[in-house]
Amino acid sequence: MTSAPRHSAGRACDALALAVLALLAAIAALTFKDYGLGWDDYTHAEYGGLLLRLFESGFHDRRALTFVNLYAYGGGFDTLAAWLSSVLPFDLWETRRLTGALVGLAGLAVTWRIGRHLGGPLAGLIALLLLAACPLYYGHMWINPKDAPFAVAMAVLLLGLVRVLREYPAPSVSSAVILGLGLGLAFGTRILAGLSVIAAVLALAFLLVADRRQPQPVRRLGRFVAILLPTAVLAYAVMGLAWPWGVLEPLNPLRAFVYFSHFFEKPWKELFGGELILVTQMPRIYLPQMLAFKLPEVFLVLAIAGLMGALVTATRKEIAPGQRAALLVVALAALVPIGVVVATGPAMYNGIRHFVFVVPPLAALGGWSGAAALEWLGARSRAATVLAAVLFAAALASPVIEMVRLHPYQYTSFNHLVGGMRGADGRYMLDYWGLAFKQAAGDLRARLAAQSQTPGANGRWRIAVCGPQRPAQVALGPQFTVGWDPKGADFAMSLGEFYCARLDAPVIVEITREGVTYARVYDIRGKSITSLLAIPEP
Repeated sequence: MTSAPRHSAGRACDALALAVLALLAAIAALTFKDYGLGWDDYTHAEYGGLLLRLFESGFHDRRALTFVNLYAYGGGFDTLAAWLSSVLPFDLWETRRLTGALVGLAGLAVTWRIGRHLGGPLAGLIALLLLAACPLYYGHMWINPKDAPFAVAMAVLLLGLVRVLREYPAPSVSSAVILGLGLGLAFGTRILAGLSVIAAVLALAFLLVADRRQPQPVRRLGRFVAILLPTAVLAYAVMGLAWPWGVLEPLNPLRAFVYFSHFFEKPWKELFGGELILVTQMPRIYLPQMLAFKLPEVFLVLAIAGLMGALVTATRKEIAPGQRAALLVVALAALVPIGVVVATGPAMYNGIRHFVFVVPPLAALGGWSGAAALEWLGARSRAATVLAAVLFAAALASPVIEMVRLHPYQYTSFNHLVGGMRGADGRYMLDYWGLAFKQAAGDLRARLAAQSQTPGANGRWRIAVCGPQRPAQVALGPQFTVGWDPKGADFAMSLGEFYCARLDAPVIVEITREGVTYARVYDIRGKSITSLLAIPEP
């Protein structure tokens, strides 16, 4: 292919990528109000409000610095959501969902750029499409105030690393700024960002070896690192904005690392592979297996090909060391966290929400391998290239259709390797966030209004809840009193998870997707219900 057609094709890929981002932004504007609240939303909203007051008071109101254990997490997302709720015409909860969408879209754009740096415009476009059609990422970006923002911050850091490595040994100012911004955001969101340091150090060690035929390779590497040292100042300032407690004392990041290095809650059991297992005793295969079941099949194939291809390409001496190091650092960004988890066996729970941050680098590698495959075919057969593109589009359509069907519970999706949603039901946790209470509450209110039913003398219905109570209260509104105890309650609202019992009472609302129950509301008036909790089989 001559340079002119390549340039034209590249511009078309970039234009299409921008169109995809614009379409996703439009979808976000239309659907952000559909997503319910989860277990953590209320507490995180409080934390964001306290952080905003910390800044507004000139650090005189310091309650955020001792709030629950959230002070050990960065609160940049929560602060941003709290501030936006004061300037946008939406309530706090809607604003939090819109903020999640904005941050998630930023992560999609950053992943596009990573893929583009690895393999050109086509690779960037495929990376973007893979991530946009990934229910694990798309679903969490709306609802997850910890892990989704962290995934985006880590993607920004990875973009910075890719850029400075490709520009070795003289990185540009703009690349250094992106690196500093990403470093500050990543550490300012979660101390788990330390895993990125391992990947960066390994990539630098590789670069030193790969560059050994150049004169004074150690000095070249030292000059490269020296040029980047000022980014540490920017990173520390950004980290302080996102995580004030982290810079309050120099050792606070280390204290956070020690705190999170041990499981700090009383262990409970969760469903994995059809068995109830203590979260501290999950098998070491947990993370790889869940990734295999949660990522779309086309994503898995291209990502695995990209991982293998990146490791092989790193050994090819005819390719510039910086480009090889860039590919290697993206592969390590995914492999190091997975390897650490498999090696150490930490507590694992709530699906793999804590490891959403490995999905963008996998998407970038998938984009690189997909583009390489199409370009290889293009040099041999136009018909084969067109057929491969059609097959890719069809494979991508499958998870997109699934996300439409599951809306707004995309994060619960499982792929066909486990039999889809029906195959996963009863074997794995699905709506562990408790999002379905929003729809269940709306349907219950609508039913009562349609039947002209009114609450008792005190003007409020009593409802017992098996699941997150505060989100239920927000969704139900002031006409309901929410509690755990079903004795004397009018209704019971339960998640479809294993720990909520199936009650012997009329089901008046049932929220389902793909034949799987996400939540139920029971009419328990006149019933002798003593508990909403199931007694699991040993």
